[in-house]
Amino acid sequence: MKNEYFIVNGGKRLSGDIYPSGNKNEALPVIAAALLTDEEVIIENIPDIIDTNIMISIAVSLGASVSKINSNTYSFRTEKIKSDSIPVELSSKIRASLLFLAPMLLRKGSVPLPSVGGDKIGARRIDSHLLAFTKLGSRMIRNRQGWTLNSEKLKGADILLDEASVMATENAVMMAVLTPGITTVYNAACEPHVQNLCNMLNSMGADIKGIGSNKLIIKGVKKLHGTRHRILPDHIETGSFIGLAAVIGDGVTIKDSYTEHMEVIFPGFSRLGISYEIRDKDIYIPGKQKPVIVEDFGGRIPSISDQPWPCFPADLSSIMVVSALFSRGTVMIHEKMFEGRLFFVDSLIRMGAKVILCDPHRVVISGPVKLRPVELSSPDIRAGMALLIAALAAKGKTTINNIRQIDRGYQDIETKLNALGADIRRFHE
Repeated sequence: MKNEYFIVNGGKRLSGDIYPSGNKNEALPVIAAALLTDEEVIIENIPDIIDTNIMISIAVSLGASVSKINSNTYSFRTEKIKSDSIPVELSSKIRASLLFLAPMLLRKGSVPLPSVGGDKIGARRIDSHLLAFTKLGSRMIRNRQGWTLNSEKLKGADILLDEASVMATENAVMMAVLTPGITTVYNAACEPHVQNLCNMLNSMGADIKGIGSNKLIIKGVKKLHGTRHRILPDHIETGSFIGLAAVIGDGVTIKDSYTEHMEVIFPGFSRLGISYEIRDKDIYIPGKQKPVIVEDFGGRIPSISDQPWPCFPADLSSIMVVSALFSRGTVMIHEKMFEGRLFFVDSLIRMGAKVILCDPHRVVISGPVKLRPVELSSPDIRAGMALLIAALAAKGKTTINNIRQIDRGYQDIETKLNALGADIRRFHE
């Protein structure tokens, strides 16, 4: 595969309006959920990024008829599932291919376990998915090709997830809505994208109660019908723009970005001394900030740690690391979920950052610093965006390789940022 890279001419101040795209992590499960009915499902505000395009390609390969209504709105109709398995050439590119397991089990009765791809940020088990499927009556069968899930005798059950996995919750919910009886999912993930998947399914005729909590009660129905669903603005992209605007902004308005879910994210940025204003549905980040880290009581070094929703989201840990570089003081970022997510700080250290990687889960950052341009490579979606912010702050020309990783999660990122005054150019080799 050819390398795509950015040349970033950093050190420029940014100002103006920017719009976040639809929530990537919501788009992935709702595309899969469109296959739960043979009626038309229209989904609005799908971000035009690599991951969603792969999910749409998987849906088509399984038998969905997909038409593009406008730039971010698609119609899905799947009168019949025509394939017995998820194509490995597509599943191997994206972990979210697991989300087609529930629709395939319900529509076909069996499905081989796919070989999945995704970010290289540490071990990512699928046991919670398998736990949910087997609790609902599926059986795992081993053959020469691998493992196959079979769903001949489904029945509602009590499911205690061994971790609050987002995708496992989504798979459990999609499976339960068409499984006879009552299913209760304990320790369910309750992130905004899980909530809105449940809202979409209810609009299709499902019966899900407890949305937004860690206990979901689902009464199985015989059939789902079509619907029209709009994806929420991406709170992770919005958080990325908050960090960017605080670091190199001269006043940036993140348009149509405020939802109640942002109240979970704001305290982390406030701890770094970053200020913001809510203006109706917009979030305004004042320019030329000189943030100071808010110490714990008694002058102790504070820690910002991620946890399952409704606590600070892990997908913004990388952004917090870069944002903290430009705040006066010292802070620890504790990323509890993935043991590989923070390794990108080696690149920041080469740029002049004062960062100590204590272990795979914890970094200590002291700021403020002046970064210098170096050649970088994006290891995953969120670290890629964090490195792009660092490159924009470093005066001079920085090269960022492997920007396909950034493209997986951020639509038209250089177009959006160049409109604010950035100088980012894309190249191929």
